[in-house]
Amino acid sequence: MNYLRAENLSKRFGERILFENISYTLAKGNRVALIAKNGTGKTSLLNLLCKCDEPDAGNVVIDKHIKWAYLAQDPQFEKTDTVWEAVFNSDNEVIKAVADYEWCMEALHSNPNDERIQNKLQVAMEQMDVFQAWDIEARVHTILSQLNLQHHLNHTAEQLSGGQKKRLALARVLIQSPDMLILDEPTNHLDIPMIEWLEAYLKSQDITLLLVTHDRYFLDHVCNEIIELDLGQLFTYKGNYAYFLEKKQQRETYQAKEADEARKLAKKELEWMRRQPKARTTKSKSRIDAYYEIKEKAAFKKDDSQVEIVMQMKRMGGKILEVNQLNKSFNSLKIAADFSYLFKPGERIGIIGKNGVGKSTFLNMLQGLEKPDSGSVVKGETVKFGYYGQQGLQLKEDKRVVEVITDIAEYLEVGKGVKLTAIALLRMFLFDPKKQHNFVSTLSGGEKRRLYLLTVLMEKPNFLILDEPTNDLDIETLNVLEEFLESFEGCLLVVTHDRYFMDTLVDKLFVFEGEGYIRDFNGNYQDYLNEQEDIKIAAYAAKQEAKEPKIAAIKETPKPLEKKKLSFKEQRELGELEESIEALNTEKANLEEQLNKGSESHEELLGWSTALEKIKSALDEKELRWLDLTD
Repeated sequence: MNYLRAENLSKRFGERILFENISYTLAKGNRVALIAKNGTGKTSLLNLLCKCDEPDAGNVVIDKHIKWAYLAQDPQFEKTDTVWEAVFNSDNEVIKAVADYEWCMEALHSNPNDERIQNKLQVAMEQMDVFQAWDIEARVHTILSQLNLQHHLNHTAEQLSGGQKKRLALARVLIQSPDMLILDEPTNHLDIPMIEWLEAYLKSQDITLLLVTHDRYFLDHVCNEIIELDLGQLFTYKGNYAYFLEKKQQRETYQAKEADEARKLAKKELEWMRRQPKARTTKSKSRIDAYYEIKEKAAFKKDDSQVEIVMQMKRMGGKILEVNQLNKSFNSLKIAADFSYLFKPGERIGIIGKNGVGKSTFLNMLQGLEKPDSGSVVKGETVKFGYYGQQGLQLKEDKRVVEVITDIAEYLEVGKGVKLTAIALLRMFLFDPKKQHNFVSTLSGGEKRRLYLLTVLMEKPNFLILDEPTNDLDIETLNVLEEFLESFEGCLLVVTHDRYFMDTLVDKLFVFEGEGYIRDFNGNYQDYLNEQEDIKIAAYAAKQEAKEPKIAAIKETPKPLEKKKLSFKEQRELGELEESIEALNTEKANLEEQLNKGSESHEELLGWSTALEKIKSALDEKELRWLDLTD
């Protein structure tokens, strides 16, 4: 069964063709990742598939019998909507029922004696029963809690950060429990525990997925198919990321060989075309059509352009960065408590911790951009920071790309006597001459991040601080950035939710464990996970070991298995218990029936509920005694 079908889609911006006559079918149960370079049209394609934009040609059909939802890269909300209102802003009747119930419970907490609210609650509970929505209500709270939104329910959208808005949009689409889900960079602004929870959640749901992601671990754990948008065409790969890389290489090798043969044939056909008279026979027209097909194949040229980053950093002395008894708090939030550390040349450190624990504030304190409450940070004289922050470039929309670079420098020294102009540098970063003169406002999110990275590296830093550098970068750029950072001889300090990026680059972690405690851990993120798993296993083994002596003692002194006759008194007690249990079960059934019918009196409902709990407790006690006697 096909949930989505796109036929002969074409889209262009001005003279630039993003793609032409592409088709794709998303079948029920498939979990598909869309991969492409930044600026080649991933988000544009998703917008067409979700009918948020119109194609220049072609059409998209979505099965009208399914529920589906779309997570945009930059979600929009009404500024005055609270988090709670935004989450439940849905046409889904089940979600509306949960929203009404939650509103009544919240209102009743503030006004317990308000009869109007009590009546609304009674109606809301009936609707919850009708739609069997109690499990959904529990799932809502789980999703809000896992995405760290449960403490912001009354905040308006305009009070939220960009990351909180993205998590709010993600919560909203997950709560709807759609049959098909289309996600544009779902892991952006999630910390690692959130990403791992989202992976497990999506894998546990019977859901069809189409997503854009640069997170290679997430892609491998969640998806079973990859589609690549390249040179305006779609290519499908049934397998994981490693399989995709292997097959992509084979495809490009075959295309290059086919193009080389087509160029040779096209040369001969061109000579024939030039010799032909103007009057064409049917046979010659057929050959002319074939010539143009050959010419199109011959035009194939593999895009080997990569971000080749070779920068000369400033010399670094023996003293790098010395942190002494650092303390920092915001109200009740402790960010650092008596943290001390002496940075060594060439260290590569990753920082992990939940969102909101103060990782970015910590980075700012190290650079002297924010003052600690107490303690000190002493920087070596030769240290030059290069800071790549979450916020990206703050530029005027009417500024041209090349102007961003020339404002810093006209050229950059990359070796002894070797200088690169701003135009050459931009070309290295995949900005062709035409794009260099475009306005920054026309760039995609990933292209802006790539431009920002260039501005940081142009300063020739010897201590790189990267705060979520992987956001919005395509996988190809990430691979090259990883290669550069592996050869970078200075110090590296990186905050990232991309576990693959972290495992590739760092050999030490600062783990923000809460209450200001920052743990110094030797190893990468996978090493840390392995340690946590070992701790869990050891704790479980210790718990089992503690139980074993008791079990052994019981085995050593087993009670003799013998039948024991009941005394007259016990026989009478057994008969009374059976009568009592029957009476209590009848009373329990009557109370449950009354609760199901409901009442206009809140006190009456509360009384029935209390009585039911007492009866259940009495039943448990009597049934246990009955079992003892019958055994």
